This record gives sequence, structure tokens and C-alpha cells, in this order.
Amino acid sequence: MAASQAPTGLARRGRRLSDRETEQRMLQAAVHLVGSSGLTVSLDHISLEDLIRAAEVSRSTVYRRWPHKDLFFSDLVKELARTATPSILADEVALIREIFDERADWLESAGQRQCLVAELFRRLALLDFQILSGSAQWRTYIALNATFMSLADDQLRSQVQAALAESEGAHLTRVASAWEQLTRLLGYRLRPGLGATFGDLAALLNATMRGLVIMAHSMPELGQQRASTGPLAGAPTADWSLPALGLASVATAFIEPDPEVRWDRDRIANVRQVFAALAPGDEHSSANR
Repeated sequence: MAASQAPTGLARRGRRLSDRETEQRMLQAAVHLVGSSGLTVSLDHISLEDLIRAAEVSRSTVYRRWPHKDLFFSDLVKELARTATPSILADEVALIREIFDERADWLESAGQRQCLVAELFRRLALLDFQILSGSAQWRTYIALNATFMSLADDQLRSQVQAALAESEGAHLTRVASAWEQLTRLLGYRLRPGLGATFGDLAALLNATMRGLVIMAHSMPELGQQRASTGPLAGAPTADWSLPALGLASVATAFIEPDPEVRWDRDRIANVRQVFAALAPGDEHSSANR
């Protein structure tokens, strides 16, 4: 008598998935695959049959929803565009907490507070650069931005462009909000008369980081170079990476210490409390991207 086998796939689930559930499972399986390996221009490395097995959905339902492979890939490109901008909040929060735990006493004087801001710039920018340089999701984002204009289908091209714009806009809003909150927390402000916003600052910081990451793919030594300097007034000389120097130069062109902020004991205690309470997901943590 043949040995019984454990049920798999549809038999294990015990019910037939709806067309909508099938669609979502297929797209999620594909996004997961692309997120692990990165996006190639042609998408030829993705097998629809492999995705059906990974998503554990009915083959007939998939081909009813997408009679041709190209139709599925059109939906996949739009799905990737909607979630294109990578996030590394947890790593940033952990580093911010580490820096503050090491330098909590630097809130006591104006000079030390400038040193704290410099240390945040120096270490967070390098962390972001290192993570993004090795991120398959980041390579997907770059590939989408670089190739979507070559899509032959005008409607699909417009849809992908709109999805990328929406994703980018939401990301920049988060980054701008993080910079505004962190700037005020540390007693800084936008330079008066500059006529710029935190949205402008976020856009330039993002553009700077992305340009550096793209260059580093062909010039890996870019992330290894260091300069012994102190780019912020009053901060001690230290080893600065080129990405950190670039972002600090942009940031200091926009912000300066706010002379109207009074650093009394209550304010120092409040700032310490805010830093100590930081947890993954806090908006303060996305300031360097």
C-alpha cells in the first residue's frame, strides 16, 4: 500500500482562493523574489511557473487573470514602482540610540551640541550609504527609474511614472518631517532668508545619496575614502567618509543653530527623554536619506 503524502498547495488550504487573493499572492511572491535578487531590465529571469508554486495558488486562476506572461509583468512593474523607495529605519534608530548613549553629556554646552550634530551626520550618512550600496531593493529602485521611460506601452509607462512619483513623494515627505523634528529637537532652524523648505532639503539629500550609491557600483573605492576634517563649526577633527561629507555640506547649507532656543535644564532633560525613547519606526530616524 502506497504511503500517504501530506497535502500541499490548494489541498492544504482547504478552500479555493478568490481571483483577487490569487492576484495579491502572485504579486507578493514576485516582489519578494525581485527584492532578493534585484530587478533586471528584461525580467526574463523570473519564471511565472516558479511564482505560481511560491505563491501556492491555482495555475488555472493565474492564467485566467494573466493570459500572457507580459500582462503579469506589466502589473509587477507597477507594483514594484508603488513600493520602490527602500527603508532602513530600524538600523538608523539603533545607531542614533548608540550615539546618544555614548554622547548624552554633549547636550550640556553649545559647542558640545554641535559636536553631537556632527557625529550624527558623520555616522548616519555612512551607515545609510553602506546599507543602500548593498541593497537589492535599492538596485530595483534604480533600475525602475532608469528604464521605465523605455517601456513601449504608453499607458503602462504613464502608470509606472505616476506610481514612482507617488512613492517618491511619500518618501520625501517622511524624510522632510524627520529632518524638521530632529532639527528642532537639537536646537537648529532653517537659515532665515534662504527661502527653502525641509522638503527642498530632503530632496537634495536624497539626490546626493543616490548619486553616490550609483557611482559606488562602478567605483567601490568611493565608500572607502576618508578625509580628516571637521566640516561643522566647533566640531573636532575626525575621519569623515565622502558620503558623510557630501550630506553634511548639503545640510549645513540649509540649517544653523537657532539663537532663540534656550538650553535650560528642562529642555536638556526633555531632549534626553526623547532620544532615550526612540524605537524602530520613529520618524526621527529617517533624516539622512
